[in-house]
Amino acid sequence: MASDQENSQDANAPDDTSEKEITRGITIMKSIIRDRDKAVTYNVNWNADNQLIGSNAAKLASYIGTLVRMHIPITATRWSNKELGSAKDKIWTKILRSFNIEDTTIRKKYILQLAGKRHRGWRTFLTNKYLKDKENFFVEYDPEYPVKYAIFITEEEWVAFVAQRRDENFKKVSATNRERASNPTYAYKKGRLGYARLEEKILDETKSDATSLPPHVLWKEARVGKDGTVRDDVQHIYDECETLSQSISTAEDQENRSVLSRALNVPEYPGRVRGKGHGCTPTSLYKNPRRRNPSNQEVMETLQALQAQVLQLQKDNERYRCMEKCSSQLKETSEKASINCQNKFPEGISSCQLYLSSPTYRLVGKGKVHNTSGDLLHHRPLPDGHLKVSVDVVLDKDALLPIPDIVSETTFLRDAIGSFVAWPLDLIFIDDETPTKPASKDRGILRHNESVASQKEVFAQGSQQLSQKIGSRQKNKRDLPVTSLPKKGAFVPRYQISLETLVDSSDMATAGAIRLLDMEEDIFGYSCTETIGKEDLEHIFRHQELGVGVIHTYIRFLYDNFMRGNDQLSNRFRFVSSSLVNKALICREPDSCREYLVKRFMASSTNNLYLWPYNSGCHWLLLAIDPLKEVVYFLNSIDGEWTNYPDMKQLVDTSIKVFRSQRQARVPRTKSSNITWIKVQCPLQRNGIDCGYFVMRFMREIISMNQIEIPITYFDEYKCAHYTRLQLEQIKEELCQYFIEKRLII
Repeated sequence: MASDQENSQDANAPDDTSEKEITRGITIMKSIIRDRDKAVTYNVNWNADNQLIGSNAAKLASYIGTLVRMHIPITATRWSNKELGSAKDKIWTKILRSFNIEDTTIRKKYILQLAGKRHRGWRTFLTNKYLKDKENFFVEYDPEYPVKYAIFITEEEWVAFVAQRRDENFKKVSATNRERASNPTYAYKKGRLGYARLEEKILDETKSDATSLPPHVLWKEARVGKDGTVRDDVQHIYDECETLSQSISTAEDQENRSVLSRALNVPEYPGRVRGKGHGCTPTSLYKNPRRRNPSNQEVMETLQALQAQVLQLQKDNERYRCMEKCSSQLKETSEKASINCQNKFPEGISSCQLYLSSPTYRLVGKGKVHNTSGDLLHHRPLPDGHLKVSVDVVLDKDALLPIPDIVSETTFLRDAIGSFVAWPLDLIFIDDETPTKPASKDRGILRHNESVASQKEVFAQGSQQLSQKIGSRQKNKRDLPVTSLPKKGAFVPRYQISLETLVDSSDMATAGAIRLLDMEEDIFGYSCTETIGKEDLEHIFRHQELGVGVIHTYIRFLYDNFMRGNDQLSNRFRFVSSSLVNKALICREPDSCREYLVKRFMASSTNNLYLWPYNSGCHWLLLAIDPLKEVVYFLNSIDGEWTNYPDMKQLVDTSIKVFRSQRQARVPRTKSSNITWIKVQCPLQRNGIDCGYFVMRFMREIISMNQIEIPITYFDEYKCAHYTRLQLEQIKEELCQYFIEKRLII
């Protein structure tokens, strides 16, 4: 009886696996860690399809598996989960410290995809070993906690993992996959070698000069057993591939299905190439991406572009008809008609204003009228009722010529600057005349349609309105009094006045109007477009608090006028975008802010000083960061401490540490957690609105001194307790002059 009971109990008990337990220990790759501490790194190689090969490829693959088990919990079901982002970054950073791999997007993507495969394999291993029996069915009893892997798995994670695997939906998927993989038609027989290293092995053995092999060749070799025999069905597929490859072009192979997929009569999956293994994509194999059907948005954009082209063709057709009609008016006329000396205008050359009456009655330009006897236009008589005019200034950039110039094929007034055109007599007014609006339904000159194309004219207008503008500014209580400027040789903000005149005569005078300024990649490390609105310009004119658009425009000014073409300055000073790193983004997306800063720091190979205008939400200050020396200069115009900005300081410290790790710098333990912060005794503001102007002047003076190290007491050449209003006005003048010279308003 006792024997029967023991047998009965043994029948219900789980299988004893103590004797079958694998005797080898867990893989943690201690040799790599020891070499890392000795600053020893391993070289890895890549084939023509961007796949990992070489003698250290297997070592790297094993190390990736170790890192995955250490940093990724077994309860993670989706590798694409954003919550795994920081863990993936740790894996990538540790791999860069031990292996010589380019820190590029394509390499990082490959390694992390390989890590995802290792994670799925790790979870499958645990399932098969602890949750299934010999027949590969899930056990009913509670599996014991795998003590052997306690350094990787907590007991809480194990309980959650077992619950996930016992879910009925998972069991159905598992059964389907098991049935599909149980009896493959063409079994793979190369174990852990993989397609990439198999290809490397074949090329080495054959001493071939080729850089890669066709997918169907690798597919066949991967199904050859140890005895070297090839099954008939495998050989048949290979022969069919050889036949198809002679009749199908590479373009067809890329566009539809590969010859291997055709021969196997199976569908082609996106993003992979059958018979090439992990990491090979259509892009890397064919050197250009596969075509795809355009999205609805792309179709609509194409349709809109075609409609715009049709409208432009219609406009061009109307203009050519007008030119053809006008050319008929240039026939030879009588002697009297060809001599156009009108009594209305003084004889000779006079300055004049040029008007058009359609579609509205408006001033469109300025120039000089040539009222001389027998004058010709391009060797032809002038049409009746017209005079010869030279165009100097264009005030409406979209204005058409009354009579297009058939010689130069000019139809727009803006294209006629510096040349002669025919202009109707009733639309020419001498400068000292006041034009009388004709009786019509037009409501006069549309000022918002005007724009200025001549800087000379801009400053002429600014000089004429100088006293009026200064008087109006004195009445505006929001501005500091003009009397604060020096009385002798008083400063005149002529560029500000000229720019304000430009704005008033353009569409920027209307609310919501904007201008776009292209920011080159060298400025912030990426190409972007900065938006300048009417409000930004008003802040400059009224000396109010500045936004990021104005600060970035001044940075573009510094780059164009100091650093462009000057290798010493451009290699020494860099900028950090306030749009990508500010208080709001640091709180909401700290990882993206850190990634941007680290990427910015990694772009330099020598000592650089990164100038970062930081906006805390209501205040501008400047950080000057030397990431190689791990020094941060703190310039705050309100005499605050960096401890008042803990989020900002933590971001900078973390970014420098990650940068240190990625460049594999060896730092003494006493300094490993200490990054030097220096509070610079810079000039201080005396109100609550000047911080943005101070930051712009700080950047200008730092670049002008051409020094990476900033003295604690600031530069002797610029040392002062406070900036005067004149010193801030000089910054505003530079900014306004830049707006005008770059023609950002017109």
